Amino acid sequence: MSLRSKLAEHGFESNDDYDHALRCLLDQVVPHLRVLHVDGAAGRRKTAFAQALGPALGYVHTLYHDFSAPEPVAPAVATVLDDGSPGPTEPALPLFERAMSEACAYSESAPTLLILDQLQAAHFNDQRRLYQFAMEREWTNAAGTVQANSRNFLLVVVSEQPLYHSLAKCSFRVWTDAQRAFLDYRPVDYSLGPEATALFEALATLCLAVHCAPTPSEFGLVLQDLLQRARSEEQIRQSLFGRVESAGREQLYAPESVGPLRAVMVELERLLGADEVTLG
Repeated sequence: MSLRSKLAEHGFESNDDYDHALRCLLDQVVPHLRVLHVDGAAGRRKTAFAQALGPALGYVHTLYHDFSAPEPVAPAVATVLDDGSPGPTEPALPLFERAMSEACAYSESAPTLLILDQLQAAHFNDQRRLYQFAMEREWTNAAGTVQANSRNFLLVVVSEQPLYHSLAKCSFRVWTDAQRAFLDYRPVDYSLGPEATALFEALATLCLAVHCAPTPSEFGLVLQDLLQRARSEEQIRQSLFGRVESAGREQLYAPESVGPLRAVMVELERLLGADEVTLG
């Protein structure tokens, strides 16, 4: 099964193939920890990619920390003195520090992926510490010092703003926005015959005109709407906006969309007028 199919199984569907990018990151021998910078303009789509990556690549442990989430109030931790008597209480580790320590510990014996999301909300000093961690593979906090196993550890960072320069330089970056067209979709892929070819070509032209790129399942849902329900240009607009994540309302109602929409309507009427068509 391809990496694209595995990512889709775990909640991230894309027309892009990330296999080459991930092989460049994971196969290269580097003197530091591997760091993946998940980039893109589509907000939490980056998070969805990072979350799907762990199970898609077979990581045993996937840990996640969101710097923009409020820090819960954690109870103090009781300590025990050498003689067994109760010692002073100490504040609990912040969630970020705990995630770092746990990920390092897990990596000692099993493939471990650590996702640090919304890094723009972290203190600059934390990004600087992450760079040092990537270089030295050691993390120190109030609980002590732990070391990451470079063979098992993958650090994934997600940010809405540019990364600290040094951290960016030691990272491999991937772009996760849906941006490729679907011109290779064919009627046979959706249990239709060659009589639907003109409709597919008209849909391709429309999607290029409105700058949207349906994934395979999104395209299947749009096609189902057209064959079973949509009977006007406005209904086609609504189906595209409702089904396709990358479809923008402004583009769908721009003057440039009028001609391609009419062409889709013409081909749809021609197809439905010839035979009763159902999507397999």
